[in-house]
Amino acid sequence: MQPFTAHTGIAAPLLKDDINTDQIAPVMHSRSLKEDYKAMLFYRARQREDGSEDSDFVLNKPQFRNAGILVTGQNFGAGSSRESAVWSMLANGIRVIVAKSFADIYRENCLQNGVLPVVLGPQDADGFIARIVAADGAAPFTVDLVTQRISGPGGPDIAFEIAAADRTRLLEGLDDIGMTLKHMDEIVGWERRAAAAQPWLQTTRDSR
Repeated sequence: MQPFTAHTGIAAPLLKDDINTDQIAPVMHSRSLKEDYKAMLFYRARQREDGSEDSDFVLNKPQFRNAGILVTGQNFGAGSSRESAVWSMLANGIRVIVAKSFADIYRENCLQNGVLPVVLGPQDADGFIARIVAADGAAPFTVDLVTQRISGPGGPDIAFEIAAADRTRLLEGLDDIGMTLKHMDEIVGWERRAAAAQPWLQTTRDSR
């Protein structure tokens, strides 16, 4: 996956709680062998009943059409484990999601695919949301994983926490396999010791 060090972009406020993965990436768009992940993102929310575009939906507004940061509420990404709910973010250039909390599986899928999930405490989150709303897409914000800070108009930098292993995964662009391969020397050493101590486990017999 693409490494993440820092990302600068317009921040779009989608200020709702409990947004689930079927709202993010409707299952109706996951049945094709050639999914259009860009069009998939919040497909139902973007459309009116007659099929026309809903101009009131935040990502349809001119200033937020190319947002690179999504700012949202509690329990973002609840529901199923579908990775398309992260792939659709990437297809639209969104590399950072700032929320008050994430569903665990969705947060893990973000980390596996190079999207930075940032959780801010209540006070920092409310202050940041106020800055996002005030900026209204007129100026970008920068989320820096190296320094673990968010900077932008309307106030001082905001520090955020992230587990060291998750930070390393994103900075180096590593999925679970990549993280495991960082320990290849230890794995090979263990295999050699196991082979010497239990050689009968290293061969198989055809029992037919």
